[in-house]
Amino acid sequence: MVTSVSTWSLQPFGKADCSGYWDSNLTIHTDNPDLTPCFQNTVLAWIPSIYLWSALPFYLLYLRHNKRGYIVLSMLSRFKTLFGVLLWCVSWADLFYSFHELLQNRTPPPVYFVTPLVVGITVLLATLLIQYERLRGIQSSGVLIIFWFLSVLCAVGPLRSKIMTTTAQGHVNERFRFTTFYIYFALIIIELILSCFKEKPPFFSPVNIDANPCPELNSGFLSRLTFWWFTSMAIHGYKRPLEEKDLWSLNKDDTSKTVVQQLSKEWDREKAECKQKEDVSYMRKSTHEQNHAGGSPEEAEVLIRDKRHNRKPSFLKALLRTFGPYFLIGSFFKLIQDLLSFVNPQLLSVLIGFIKNKDAPAWWGFLIAALMFICAVLQTLFLHQHFQYCIVTGMRLRTGIIGVIYRKSLVITNSAKRSSTVGEIVNLMSVDAQRFMDLMTFLNMLWSAPLQIFLALYFLWQALGPSVLAGVAVMVLLIPFNSAIAIKTRAFQVEQMRYKDSRIKLMNEILGGIKVLKLYAWEPSFSEKVLEIRKNELKVLKKSAYLNSLSTFAWISAPFLVALTTFAVYVSVDEKNILDAEKAFVSLSLFNILKFPLSMLPQVISNIAQTSVSLKRIQQFLSHDELNPNCVEKKVIAPGNAISVRNATFSWGKELKPTLKDINMLIPSGSLVAIVGHVGCGKSSLVSALLGEMEKLEGEVAVKGSVAYVPQQAWIQNATLKDNILFGQAPNEEKYQDALEACALKTDLEVLPGGDQTEIGEKGINLSGGQRQRVSLARAVYSSSDIFLLDDPLSAVDSHVAKHIFDKVIGPDGILKGKTRILVTHGISFLPQVDHIFVLVDGKISEMGSYQELLKQNKAFAEFLRNYALDEDIEEDEPTMLEEEEVLLAEDTLSIHTDLVDNEPVTNEVRKQFLRQLSVVSSEGGECPNKMSTKRRVCEKKPAEPPLPRKSANEKLIQAETTETGTVKLAVFWQYMKAISPVISLVICFLYCCQNAAAIGANVWLSDWTNEPVVNGTQHNTAMRIGVYAALGLLQGLIVLISTFTLAMGGINAARTLHAALLENKFHTPQSFYDTTPTGRIINRFSKDIYIIDEVIPHTIIMFLGTFFTSLSTMIVIIASTPLFAVVIVPLAILYFFVQRFYVATSRQLKRLESVSRSPIYSHFSETVSGASVIRAYRRVKAFVDISDLKVDENQKSYYPGVVSNRWLGIRVEFVGNCIVLFAALFAVIGRNSLNAGLVGLSVSYALQVTVSLNWMVRMTSELETNIVAVERIKEYSETETEAPWIIEGKSPPENWPSKGDLEFVNYSVRYRKGLDLVLKDLNLQVHGGEKIGIVGRTGAGKSSMTLCLFRILEAVKGEIKIDGVKISEIGLHDLRSRLTIIPQDPVLFSGTLRMNLDPFNKYSDEEIWKALELSHLKRFVSSQPSMLDYECSEGGENLSVGQRQLVCLARALLRKTRILILDEATAAIDLETDDLIQMTIRTQFVDCTVLTIAHRLNTIMDYTRVLVLDNGTIAEFDTPANLIAAKGIFYSMAKDAGLA
Repeated sequence: MVTSVSTWSLQPFGKADCSGYWDSNLTIHTDNPDLTPCFQNTVLAWIPSIYLWSALPFYLLYLRHNKRGYIVLSMLSRFKTLFGVLLWCVSWADLFYSFHELLQNRTPPPVYFVTPLVVGITVLLATLLIQYERLRGIQSSGVLIIFWFLSVLCAVGPLRSKIMTTTAQGHVNERFRFTTFYIYFALIIIELILSCFKEKPPFFSPVNIDANPCPELNSGFLSRLTFWWFTSMAIHGYKRPLEEKDLWSLNKDDTSKTVVQQLSKEWDREKAECKQKEDVSYMRKSTHEQNHAGGSPEEAEVLIRDKRHNRKPSFLKALLRTFGPYFLIGSFFKLIQDLLSFVNPQLLSVLIGFIKNKDAPAWWGFLIAALMFICAVLQTLFLHQHFQYCIVTGMRLRTGIIGVIYRKSLVITNSAKRSSTVGEIVNLMSVDAQRFMDLMTFLNMLWSAPLQIFLALYFLWQALGPSVLAGVAVMVLLIPFNSAIAIKTRAFQVEQMRYKDSRIKLMNEILGGIKVLKLYAWEPSFSEKVLEIRKNELKVLKKSAYLNSLSTFAWISAPFLVALTTFAVYVSVDEKNILDAEKAFVSLSLFNILKFPLSMLPQVISNIAQTSVSLKRIQQFLSHDELNPNCVEKKVIAPGNAISVRNATFSWGKELKPTLKDINMLIPSGSLVAIVGHVGCGKSSLVSALLGEMEKLEGEVAVKGSVAYVPQQAWIQNATLKDNILFGQAPNEEKYQDALEACALKTDLEVLPGGDQTEIGEKGINLSGGQRQRVSLARAVYSSSDIFLLDDPLSAVDSHVAKHIFDKVIGPDGILKGKTRILVTHGISFLPQVDHIFVLVDGKISEMGSYQELLKQNKAFAEFLRNYALDEDIEEDEPTMLEEEEVLLAEDTLSIHTDLVDNEPVTNEVRKQFLRQLSVVSSEGGECPNKMSTKRRVCEKKPAEPPLPRKSANEKLIQAETTETGTVKLAVFWQYMKAISPVISLVICFLYCCQNAAAIGANVWLSDWTNEPVVNGTQHNTAMRIGVYAALGLLQGLIVLISTFTLAMGGINAARTLHAALLENKFHTPQSFYDTTPTGRIINRFSKDIYIIDEVIPHTIIMFLGTFFTSLSTMIVIIASTPLFAVVIVPLAILYFFVQRFYVATSRQLKRLESVSRSPIYSHFSETVSGASVIRAYRRVKAFVDISDLKVDENQKSYYPGVVSNRWLGIRVEFVGNCIVLFAALFAVIGRNSLNAGLVGLSVSYALQVTVSLNWMVRMTSELETNIVAVERIKEYSETETEAPWIIEGKSPPENWPSKGDLEFVNYSVRYRKGLDLVLKDLNLQVHGGEKIGIVGRTGAGKSSMTLCLFRILEAVKGEIKIDGVKISEIGLHDLRSRLTIIPQDPVLFSGTLRMNLDPFNKYSDEEIWKALELSHLKRFVSSQPSMLDYECSEGGENLSVGQRQLVCLARALLRKTRILILDEATAAIDLETDDLIQMTIRTQFVDCTVLTIAHRLNTIMDYTRVLVLDNGTIAEFDTPANLIAAKGIFYSMAKDAGLA
């Protein structure tokens, strides 16, 4: 409508009311510009209308799809509508006035009819829109704000010209039109102001139950444009550190529920389409074959089509359909921003032209400055909107991918699961999903970079002609140079990671076995090993530092080299080519634009390559086969039966051979059925088949009712013990207590630190194997299902506990009587009590019947019984082996895991620490009945060792870090500078100053060169000009090279000293520290914090100094050329400073929250993958999916504000930068009479690039403050209190001390730590050389403490210990510890050769070592290994059995052979054989030594010289065993329990 009108109305202008449509004398070449009335009445009046009508169709489409409920009519809305109607009246009053004139025979020009008509209709449309938006629930309308703003903008010109003409003429020409125009102007200003306010939230919108909804949804258009809605959080974060509860909940569109649902829908649709096409192609093929009459072309066509159709479902398509449209909005903003970025260089050239032209009216200059500012502001707004859209897309992508993978992992078949380890699947979720997220930010560069490069080259060509190509050539040549450096750096990184991993692994072992190291005085040897690895690690770091400074050099010198070659070629090619300010500085600013896309393009391409690999992996995982939910019928089966299996054959995968063949079972409801058979005959498979976990190849399976399942390897969640048992059921106290009672968990609860609220570590790490199995059983009991599938639940517990459980739970009188129970078992003793027995042999049921029937048949079952009666002990070791394997597996997945979750290696390390202790627990498998007390002891000891895993580690950690809120103290920076060395620090700053001086010099020289007068169309001494310019530029590059390198060297130096101090301190730290600090926390210092000091801090400092000095030099240049600018600097700096402080405080805390909330996603996932069958059996899939979604949302909840905080900062900081541009241009215009064009070009082109460095400076400050904390944390752990010195000069005991082996305790008292009770009270005791003393007592009587005192692991509170008359408190710790020998309770081995484990200092010859091995019965084993003494022990000695490890400890003792031997018996009997070997060796080899044995089995000490009975830290009895038994005291009662008295 508008266009047709305009064409019609443009004709009569010549004749109409004005001399011309455009009059440049009136408008441009004047000091007082004005537009022709004609232009005012047409173009200016129509701009807003054209905008609104063209935006309308798109906007209506958007409103149709976006309904949030309507908004109640408010005063605001009424006023807006009222003024809209008034505006319409005013416009049409003009129209009627024109008709009135027509009637009066004064023919007004047609424009007076058209314009009011158009404007009136448009305003009416706007008014209707206000109401329509209200009904669609729009709270603040961007479209209308822009419309009113344009209207005001376009009315300002006419307003001014009307006022001007009136003042010039002294009277008003057309009074009516004048009045209506003023009213119109007032009304649109009011409308503009009103439209900036937002309406109340919509009525009837889905009720927001969120405690803390995100203000973004209800914020107005302007607030969204500038991210003003985030300010409240920034202020909040500045006042006090943000916590979990301060975070806003996610917008509905970003939650897992919405996103995953959409993505799943698209993915299912994609799969369905593929399936359909496949079916179609098959049909086609068959029809063709029927009509086949030798028509070969047709046949060929089919084959081709067949190939094409049989495509795999593409996950990419699903992603594009789900997230594409939203992402494209961001791309559109990027396009506008790219085009805008080329406006400012053009404006710069106009500005320079204006400065040269002394006659130009001043308002031109002000207009150019204003345009530059407006253009820069628009660029900022568009850029950040683009980023926001891209990053939200990335965020949703990650949520969607994680959700889809999680859901898939719960339904894939077991064969599919075997093809990828848990670690790999977790990687899909963490690494691959993260890759998508990172790619999104820069994906648009794929088309935007070529576009920018093309445009920049086009404008450069216009300015400089073909010589541009020289500059471009340099740029292109730099790309391979940079990529070569990048490849090399990556190689170094891999190498360095290898060193780092081995160092962390070693540290992990050292910290795990620190007690043993202390007891053996082996610290120096291990400290050396760590430092050796560290040395290599730093060597690699140094190499990559060389490369890094080279690439920084290339990066900084690139724009300069490009400019230099271009200008040099341009000037040399032709005498007539003059380098003036306009050409020089415009091309400089264009080269600056070019820099970014050129460097980004290769990166984006390599990112895309990586992401496509990730996409393939994810797609492959999502295309795995799924379990068939209908393979087990749930329908009613023959009445009275619970399970029926008819002629069924099962395998673990379609392609594998069947594991179970021709299975027929009919199990009556309420019966107890046992399944027996040899190891590996398919007992567990049968249970899995009933659960529907296997592929059913033929036959039928029906299971009636709900199922509870107890797997062979208990699956324990990382939750409280109670949650593990309830497993999502409604709590019922009575039922719960019954379950605990029946599963013999009551006693364990007393021992666990938090009772049933104890947080259980991942994989049930702080429970013993038996406890885990019982918790798993309790979960089944509590679920009160109809059918119980129990896969060998009794093998992991002691025999008497097994009996208790069978009687109380499973057996005929147990808590489950009347339910259907299927029990896989190895325990023969229970078989007589079951109703029915199935005997499995090689996957077939060989016989079935009751116990009596089977005995009579005298077939496989009877033979099985005969074998088993003998093998029972051996059989019971089976689970132990399994558990060892599982530990290894866990280790594998963990090592993968730690790499990804670099933010919180804590939990993983804590977990490893527990795994290490598992070695004690796992030996519990083959327990002998007489060891109840030992079992209790294991339980009690375990939880006490490290405080509870995950929880305390995390909470504690966070507290430790949160204390570092607010600004980081300057002291920390000073510490780091000291570590670098203050001199070097000063040198670095000086070099940076020089570098920037050189850069400014080069540019000042350039501006001077451009001002060189032109004589006869040429400039003189160009050669000299080029020479000096080149020299200054290259000097700058050189200094950059030196300074980055010096800084990197300083950083490596600092890293070396800080690590060495930390290591030194940790080896000297007393044992009590390790008892109270989870290993994870210490490891974290060695891994994450050292990594930050090695790599992150130096890099950040380089960036920070670079941006800081760039910003500084910009200020200097602008002030030097226009001194007036100094006035503006102060307010801008204050604004900048405030924004920076608010941002740094908030973003640092958000980063922390994000990293803390990230690991639970992955740990919960790996837990789910390992427990999928249990989750499915209990039908908890949906609940677990919800938990996972919740965890992802928790993580995104802290990620999203973090991202927005970057946008918030960007807009504010860039606004400061844009102001700098504005004032630089303004003051240049104001002082143009005293300035030359070169200087203006210099100062404005500097101002144009300052925004980037200002933005980065804040980011770097934030990074630096976040990361410098690492220095503080390492410092904190380098200064913990240390134990006594290892060697005291001049106090060393004689060489052969102790020669006799006398021991004396004098009034000796000791406690574990300050604030705890005494463990030994006033001990007085004398032991003569060569005596054999047994130490016994109940748990906690202080037996182990005595040994610890001898080694001064615990220092005396009062009293002293003398050995051979020497007070041990007066000599160095190593002098003492190296003269005593201990065989510790848990055999600790370190990864390394066997020789290293026996003799870390290489003190003994091979003969001596072999002798020791022979005496400790290891010679046969060691000589059978191909590498003999260099046999590699794995971490914790996993590849030796527990018994062999114990023997290695014996060999260590034999090598040392000192006069005093302390033997701390292993709690859980390794196996009686090993034990006898050790006892025998000690009796023969240590005849003349003093032996102290802490005994748990009394039979070992019955022949000792004397026995010491401790009770509660005091000596209860001390005499020969015979006398003590006669005395009928404590010892007698203990002996009686053990059946020895």
